[in-house]
Amino acid sequence: MAEVTEEVKKITDIGLPIAAMSLVGYLRNMVLVVCMGRLGSLELAGGALAIGFTNISGYSVLSGLASGMESLCGQAFGSRNLSMATLTLHRTIMMLLLASVPIGLIWFNLEALMLSINQDADISRVASLYCRFAIPDLIANSLLHPLRIYLRNKGTTWPLLWSVLVSTLFHPPIMVLLSFTLRLGITGVAISTFITNFITLFFLLCYMLYTRTTHNVPEDESRRKPLSPSPPPSPSSTALLGKEWGVLLRLAIPSCIAVCLEWWCNRDTNDVTHVHVAECAQCISLDPSRERARSREAERGAVSGVGSYWASPIDLVIGLIGTILGREAWGRVFTEDNEVLELTMIVLPIIGLCELANCPQTTSCGILRGSARPGIGATINFYSFYMVGAPLAIVLCFVAGLGFLGMCYGLLAAQIACVISILTVVFRTDWELESMKAKELVGKTDHFAHADQTLLNKCEEGNLGFEK
Repeated sequence: MAEVTEEVKKITDIGLPIAAMSLVGYLRNMVLVVCMGRLGSLELAGGALAIGFTNISGYSVLSGLASGMESLCGQAFGSRNLSMATLTLHRTIMMLLLASVPIGLIWFNLEALMLSINQDADISRVASLYCRFAIPDLIANSLLHPLRIYLRNKGTTWPLLWSVLVSTLFHPPIMVLLSFTLRLGITGVAISTFITNFITLFFLLCYMLYTRTTHNVPEDESRRKPLSPSPPPSPSSTALLGKEWGVLLRLAIPSCIAVCLEWWCNRDTNDVTHVHVAECAQCISLDPSRERARSREAERGAVSGVGSYWASPIDLVIGLIGTILGREAWGRVFTEDNEVLELTMIVLPIIGLCELANCPQTTSCGILRGSARPGIGATINFYSFYMVGAPLAIVLCFVAGLGFLGMCYGLLAAQIACVISILTVVFRTDWELESMKAKELVGKTDHFAHADQTLLNKCEEGNLGFEK
């Protein structure tokens, strides 16, 4: 019990800045929506469509792909294989930048896409305008996601919070200046968003450059700094690069599928608690990944898992209080329409129950990412949300005539199915076996790019990322 308590304290120390950062980001999004509402009903409708489309088609993909480096970075830091952590950062940034190209093309042609499915022409035009000027944000996020994961796995979370907090202070005045003073409208909202993210990126890079130049680093360690260029591979190691990229992709693609499946199903029902829990779970994912690469792998891995579940009751309390006791107050923040308020008061307690299941479910997803098994999470998410939740929601909504309430019941059923399945997987985990696989995956070498051929073959034979 003492070790579990120690683990909870460690997770809390790392997770508090991340939780605060997620809440700051949520408040920034609220300000963005309020600004759209002030511009007019057309801008609000078009902006809402654009935000939903960018989340589904772009940000979810980048976030999911970046999650693939969680396992490699966490285990690399745990085994002190700093070369691998740095190379994983570089390769993930390159992967996200390449993925941003087709996403940007889709955003640029959003208006034609919306009109082809008979969407309102004016709303489609506004949404397309927002998406076109939000394309630079893909570049910012392609750099921010990997840097955040790298620093989070390193245990450096407070600089992340301060960078987001300071940049968020710039966001409202920039948005007001562009949207209202310069009369750019919805275009100003999109521009202010990516400017704010680039400011965050600027502060993070300044911090990393500062820590790089103010710490005495041995010459043979300097190349392992995240901002240092990767050493060029020798001709004999070039053939291994494809296999090493394959390891990263085999973690990134299942992680991307898992994140996208969940975002696409319940993105519009997320509240403050869901954002808070999701961010905390990302810090939870680094603990099992670190511990399974250290000396007491099996024991510490199990303790990390138990400690992770003890870290989530705070989220449950916040969610239940916010969605059940304050359901009327939340409704009146956005509308005075009696019918909408009545529906809100009925639905929010169900959403609170969804969050009750969401806490252990999201925590378990973090554990699976940390133990290099994102494929299992993707499979469970697919069956839970699309084979259980979606069919039940359709039947209750349209056949039984429950409307939106039926959709919420479907989401609740999906969350319950998901949490039961994923908890079963986590509690049946053989941590001794996982620690052996971690050693095979990130056993310390001089250069990850020059990894031993036998090591890579063993990783592949172990079905990395698709545990049975």
